[in-house]
Amino acid sequence: MLHRRAMLATPFLAALPLEGRAQAAWPDRPVRVIVGFPPGGSLDVMTRLAAEQMSQRLGQPFVVETRSGASGNIGMEALARATPDGYTIGTVSMHNLLINPLLFKKLPYDAERDFAWISAMWDLPNVAVVPAQLPVRSIAELTAWAKQRPNGVSYGSSGVGTTIHLSGAYLAGRAGFEAQHVTFRGAAQTIPALLSGDIQYAVDNLASYVGVIQEGRMRALAVTLPDRWPALPDVPTMAEAGLKDFEVSPWHMWAAPRGAPQAVLDRLSAEIRAAWTDPALQQRAIGMGARLTGSTPEALAARLAREKPIWAEMVKVSGAQPE
Repeated sequence: MLHRRAMLATPFLAALPLEGRAQAAWPDRPVRVIVGFPPGGSLDVMTRLAAEQMSQRLGQPFVVETRSGASGNIGMEALARATPDGYTIGTVSMHNLLINPLLFKKLPYDAERDFAWISAMWDLPNVAVVPAQLPVRSIAELTAWAKQRPNGVSYGSSGVGTTIHLSGAYLAGRAGFEAQHVTFRGAAQTIPALLSGDIQYAVDNLASYVGVIQEGRMRALAVTLPDRWPALPDVPTMAEAGLKDFEVSPWHMWAAPRGAPQAVLDRLSAEIRAAWTDPALQQRAIGMGARLTGSTPEALAARLAREKPIWAEMVKVSGAQPE
């Protein structure tokens, strides 16, 4: 009799929808985490921190897989095409969802339809900086000084369409001064150009500049966050510096292929938010130049919708054209 009941149960379980089965067992094998940017960068390092936490909390390995290239688009395509069974997720940059669709005429994924949201993960703040020899100590003083320069001013970034480029252009546009954009191969080249006077300012990732700021070689004018950065408590926010609605830091999230079980998305979101409440982990992230966030899937979707017109305006102000 028991044998007959077991036989009858088998087709019943097989007929259960994927979400029902995932809710009961997930995860019962390793989970793949796709990263669309190179190893060793801030995105890769933070993803490995998150994977480590989820492995500990959920009892299965979270294996980070690098699929870098094409401004993150290769990783996004791999995530979009993955089986939506809850065993492939990805670290996604807001750049891929809010900026790339405005800069690429054709993308290998649909930012609106190909993904299911899990949680916001962390913010990587930008900071407006000038070399210490410049006679300015605030955004207002930079604006006044720039307007008086007969040859204008220039700012640096790591490439057209990056959040660094858009933030630098947005600062000039909002403050009302003219500025020329100069591209470099990352902060390692931008910083020497600032210190030598080849360019006058940048709005770049804070993690790359903390050292030169603390050494006194660079002056921080404002951070692009709603609150002051703990490691630089004397540096105002953009709002405090006189530019409201300038909360435009790069940030990242976890997402899955569209169709992934909602129970899995909700479970991961809850585990991330619980892990991120650890004060020691928060301090560890701050030391890496990041602020842990965490959110429900619904709150993540709302943030994307809220920031979409902001980044669209920034692309328009920058003058960047679709390729």
